[in-house]
Amino acid sequence: MDTTYYYDHGTPAERWERAGLFFDAKDYAAAARVLSGLVEEVPEQTGPRLLLARSYYHSAQLRRAEAELRVIVEREPVEHYARLMLGRTLERQGRSEEAKSHLRIAAALAGDFDGGVDRELDPA
Repeated sequence: MDTTYYYDHGTPAERWERAGLFFDAKDYAAAARVLSGLVEEVPEQTGPRLLLARSYYHSAQLRRAEAELRVIVEREPVEHYARLMLGRTLERQGRSEEAKSHLRIAAALAGDFDGGVDRELDPA
């Protein structure tokens, strides 16, 4: 059986739904397989690319996650969640200094102007 066909089968909407089901089931590698083809087909759409980056992140494919996130923030510099994810991805790769600027920008875009202090840990 050609498993590639399973991941690529259907309309873009059907594949988007299938990827979401895999992601929700925490089968991040399968979600990434579906989404990689979808992103190739609709490269201008942020949603599939962001979910692909998240799938890569959760399946520890950090270089791939970083590459997808960099495409998003280059196109949409104010995409808060992509900035946050890029910062976290860089941190997981041991690149904390490089991550700081992205995390600061994400905090500012979220309206957290006190430097990203976690309000649950610091309620004052």
